[in-house]
Amino acid sequence: MWDNKNRIKRKKRGKKMDYVYILREALIWIITIFWLYQIIVSVCSLVKLKEKPLKVNKNHRFMAIIPAHNEETVVGNLVESLKNQEYDKNLYDIYVIADNCTDRTARIAREAGAIVYERYDETKKTKGYALDWFLQQKIKENAPYDAICIFDADNIVDKNFLKAMNKKLCQGEEVVQGYRDIKNPTDNWITSGYALFYWTMHKFYHLARYNLGLSPLLNGTGFMVSFDIIKENGGWKTVTLTEDIEFSLQRILKGKRLGWSTEAIVYDEQPTGFAQSWSQRSRWTVGHMQCMKEYTSKLAEAVKDKKTMMNFDGFLYIIGSIPMFILTLLLLVSNFVLYAMDGMTQAELIINILRYLVPTFVLPSLTAAFVMWIDGKPIKPMIKGLFTYPLFMGSWLLINFKCLFKRDTNWEKITHNRSIKIDDVNENAEETIQEVEKV
Repeated sequence: MWDNKNRIKRKKRGKKMDYVYILREALIWIITIFWLYQIIVSVCSLVKLKEKPLKVNKNHRFMAIIPAHNEETVVGNLVESLKNQEYDKNLYDIYVIADNCTDRTARIAREAGAIVYERYDETKKTKGYALDWFLQQKIKENAPYDAICIFDADNIVDKNFLKAMNKKLCQGEEVVQGYRDIKNPTDNWITSGYALFYWTMHKFYHLARYNLGLSPLLNGTGFMVSFDIIKENGGWKTVTLTEDIEFSLQRILKGKRLGWSTEAIVYDEQPTGFAQSWSQRSRWTVGHMQCMKEYTSKLAEAVKDKKTMMNFDGFLYIIGSIPMFILTLLLLVSNFVLYAMDGMTQAELIINILRYLVPTFVLPSLTAAFVMWIDGKPIKPMIKGLFTYPLFMGSWLLINFKCLFKRDTNWEKITHNRSIKIDDVNENAEETIQEVEKV
């Protein structure tokens, strides 16, 4: 009788292990196909396309809009860089939305030459609400602008930004993301991590999709939107913590592709403290989850109804972070289950785990170094950052895991340790060019 019970237990366990093997194989195929698709798309960034022809030839009128909350340290530098654009000064105006400010942001922005709108609303504090509040007024005024450009207060802008965006408007582009570079990439391993992440995304995500006729995404700051689109939308209608991604997905759902400009450069300051970085990236992850909840089913329906690669690619984007992260965790767990209960050897377990950990923690650094090489960025100042990049990305995985269970949506202001002007960035760029030429 006892032997019979053992045979039944072994049989039941055998069936369970069969299910684990099937699950593991299915996960391997799903994850492999997903990343093969990403690699194939990324390669298209290396193809140089012909310049698009101009549909019109005119200089458009722009609004440069800066939502700012207690940014007295840096807002003046951004206004100064915008005033020094290589563009007709009569064809653009600089607006600062001093949003719930308790410092001298409004005063400093006015003294620097910006038109300041002050807003106080303790119940609606996010950037999306501030933008909608401001744009509603401009729509009612029927303000005489062709497009808006949105910046974060800690940005500084390359002198050819508006010229590059005007060219995109002349080519028929309605929504265009500029090249988001970093003011302080070599401060420490955290800022280096941000820089390497953005440089890689610019090349292998945004540019690659733009070349393929798919859609890049807005990237938080340094982007341009036709004012006609704002009028059609009735303002800036986003509710999540990642208003840039939400707006991008709204456009993709309508079958509208976003544009990309490598020449429209904006420099962004990244946090130097790990606690601030953790808080910021947690907010981004929660915002992504909010977008996932709101738009996954809509994008799936769009794939079914419209049958376009752009909608399919948008759907893959929204499931490519948290859902793929969960599937990868399940894959690792399945390996431990097979090791513990079905005779998988320790060597097999280690090989299976390394098969996923090595690409996760080693390939990003190699990929970032490759991007820097093909884009002509000096690698020497970033060597330490390349070695610590796996630590930066690994901490992001921990953030994703934490946000599965605890979702903190509090906004924490980034502390600005020093005032970096556009001349400082240009001077550093000149020194870098000279060093590269010497080599």
